Amino acid sequence: MKITIIGGSQGTGAELARLASAAGHEVTVLSRSGSAPAGARSITGSATDPASAAAAVTGADAVVVTVGGAKGVRHQRAAVTAEIVTAMEQAGVRRLVVQSSLGAGDSARQLPGVLRWITPLLLASPLADHNAQEAAVMSSGLDWTIVRPTGLTRKPSTGAWTALEVGQPGTLRGTITRADLAAYLLQVVQDPSTIGAAIGISNS
Repeated sequence: MKITIIGGSQGTGAELARLASAAGHEVTVLSRSGSAPAGARSITGSATDPASAAAAVTGADAVVVTVGGAKGVRHQRAAVTAEIVTAMEQAGVRRLVVQSSLGAGDSARQLPGVLRWITPLLLASPLADHNAQEAAVMSSGLDWTIVRPTGLTRKPSTGAWTALEVGQPGTLRGTITRADLAAYLLQVVQDPSTIGAAIGISNS
């Protein structure tokens, strides 16, 4: 499978690139730094630049967006995602998986205990960015899945997580390792049953 990762030079995106390459997938990483894990093809550029976005997604079977915010840039995640959606539509690439955050949309109810109330207050600005990001995804005609992790950690993989759509019984815990989130993203990108779903995830 040809997988393009937007923001794959570090963090969850880099974890995903390593896992996907090790599993035999053909991985392309678009980042401003131009760095990528071993085994992945690197494209240097900004994902908000139409030419860079087009070069990254053309020919892909699936695109995964894992970008974070940018200092001093309002709604960076939303701007990147909107440009990638446009590039995918123009290139005829349909499968899109986007890393958002638990608390976006109507997902705060999935948070445990007091986090349900304080997260929307403490993370108001990034959640507003994620809300705009999710709106761009949901209004597209693509085969999309949104994954909403809880707080990210750099701890080793546990191999165990809980993934829930809003409305499913249960709540999530407060954190998930980047390695486990990357493993789940790799599962989702290959699973057509997740198309059209927004899924919260934490370690079990």
